[in-house]
Amino acid sequence: MTMELATAADQRRSQLLRGVLDLCLLAKIAERPCYGYEFTEALAADGLELVSEGSIYPLLARMERAGLVDTFRAPSASGGPPRKYYRLTDAGRAELSGGRAAWRHFTEAVGRTLDNNPTGGTNT
Repeated sequence: MTMELATAADQRRSQLLRGVLDLCLLAKIAERPCYGYEFTEALAADGLELVSEGSIYPLLARMERAGLVDTFRAPSASGGPPRKYYRLTDAGRAELSGGRAAWRHFTEAVGRTLDNNPTGGTNT
């Protein structure tokens, strides 16, 4: 793959992720309360290594202001200052549920569009 195509693919991937990062974070928070850096690690483990702390914290703050998450402080296992943990609110659970349904509908529609091959060529 040429550098230009790799860059275009990375940009597309970044744009796609930007559109669903809030849902990915809500899904991670639904698994268990976490602090900010843990989200970056968990998303990277799921293959979303493009996500940085710089994009996580502003989004968490917006979700907190919107009432989708609330926070609590807990001691750090390393003995450092207490960490701010995030957990879902009822509104956050409802948002995640609706977002999952919308994502499934969207990906099914995109899949149908991309898999449609009226010219008879191969699907790639």
